Amino acid sequence: MTLQPSIVMNSAEDVSTAIATFAAQQEKAQRHRVLIAVAGAPGSGKSTIAAAIAEMLGSRCCLIPMDGFHLDNSVLEERGLLPKKGAPETFDLEGFNQLILDLKHRRANIFPGFDRAADCVIEHGGIVPADADILLFEGNYLLFDELGWSDLSQHWDASLWLEVTEGELEKRLIQRWLDHGLPEDQARLRARGNDLVNAKRVIDRALPSTWRISNM
Repeated sequence: MTLQPSIVMNSAEDVSTAIATFAAQQEKAQRHRVLIAVAGAPGSGKSTIAAAIAEMLGSRCCLIPMDGFHLDNSVLEERGLLPKKGAPETFDLEGFNQLILDLKHRRANIFPGFDRAADCVIEHGGIVPADADILLFEGNYLLFDELGWSDLSQHWDASLWLEVTEGELEKRLIQRWLDHGLPEDQARLRARGNDLVNAKRVIDRALPSTWRISNM
């Protein structure tokens, strides 16, 4: 992953074109599958943009969300972490790291998903097609400079960071809880009490990225 200043992109379409060009260069070099990270704070639009990029790239690309590595609620409750669900320590980092390696070297083709309505992991959430040569990983902590997490950056051939102001993130995160049916006071409490804490942590500890999109 480059340590030069990020190249500013204007849209998901621009990024998909850049990834396709990059992947073609890697193919000529006869390298492994191309691994791309899409990272940003909660509410930055990672899932939407990653899905759009994957659709533009077509069948050669497989989207793999990090959400499938949420620790089970029973484990979080036992550790006193359930109120902090979504924080880095509430994910199975070791399992996620191993999956990245296994998918990269074609030792596995199944990855877990996450059911938001049921708030639980789906063990067999998706399958990576055998002919997929671009793996698009999406998650809050893919470019996160804290112990253990920073090691993930060695896997990415390129990366995209979504830059959104904290004020805009707050609006989006409150709206997310409103959309889940919470009354406004509880939605604000949930967003400000955990989500925004995680968002600030992600932003403050962000590693350099190859590309950057601002305020989408």
